[in-house]
Amino acid sequence: MRSNGIGLNGHTRSVSGILGRDGWYRDPMWAVGFRLTPVERQLLRTWELRRLQFITHAGAAAVTTHQTYSRLEHSLGLLSLVAHFAPDDEVARVAALLHDIGHLPFSHTFEGVAGLRHHELGRQRVRSLAPLLAEHGIAVDAVLRMEEPNTVSVLRGLPGGLKLDHLESFVRSGRAHARLSEPPPDTLAKLRLVDGAVHTDRATADYLAELALGEALYLCSWENALANGALRGLVGVLLDHAPERAADIASMTDDELWAALLADPRTTEPTRRLRRDPLSWQLRADGHPDASLGWSYQLDRLYLDTACVEGDPVGFRAEQLTELPQLPWRCVVIPPGGQA
Repeated sequence: MRSNGIGLNGHTRSVSGILGRDGWYRDPMWAVGFRLTPVERQLLRTWELRRLQFITHAGAAAVTTHQTYSRLEHSLGLLSLVAHFAPDDEVARVAALLHDIGHLPFSHTFEGVAGLRHHELGRQRVRSLAPLLAEHGIAVDAVLRMEEPNTVSVLRGLPGGLKLDHLESFVRSGRAHARLSEPPPDTLAKLRLVDGAVHTDRATADYLAELALGEALYLCSWENALANGALRGLVGVLLDHAPERAADIASMTDDELWAALLADPRTTEPTRRLRRDPLSWQLRADGHPDASLGWSYQLDRLYLDTACVEGDPVGFRAEQLTELPQLPWRCVVIPPGGQA
């Protein structure tokens, strides 16, 4: 008789569930399995956290790349790393699970638009969960302090040192873009966490630095810049005509924002073209003669922290630094027909 993947103890053996239904979670990338705490199981049923399953970690680049996994997948991955390195730190585990709930639809794509900032929204949304956390004896301020500047915690260490959040992002993105040279569980086995910073041997630190470099170069690629710049421009059109919609957009999921863009006659056609034929759009360097036909897109920050060896971040070699773009990095995204 078939077991339908359910063991005698009720634990799902063939499904990577994200609901905590049976009290366990096993991350399929890190191969870390652990029992969820009661507060984690309850949080996984809140809309504040569930919403992240409908927001792509890479933003609009999900239109142009294989990087289509969700913010919830990343958040569960970070929880897995905290459970691996500090299994008894309940506050850090909760902070890991909630660290991204402030994200706008398509993650970083609209950061700063209409004054919206995901860190501020995140603090507000975490505070809205204070009664739930209090039921489990967890103070909301303790959760928020985990990632505050000048704080040393499981989630935050010395400046320049690789923290677990960025480790999770570099490896998960690297897997999507085929940049990994070894399975993530093998990498994890070589790592230690000291005061919130990842420590390892030199070869592994250099490998993780290469992943960080690959991520930085990807952020300035055609695939990332065009998709995110186009979507940012389209939302700008919506807000130019209805600025009061900013608060509504901040709470949307990706699919809800797609629906809003397709429904508005000012953005219907370019949105349809972006979804159906991204190559019909153009990307130009900042200052190009055609720049007036499109929307400017700018990157102000790249994530370049590195793992520590013998107490210090390894940094980057001189030849690696020459590959990095100069910030702020700017380009112009032009819709089909130059109709921006």
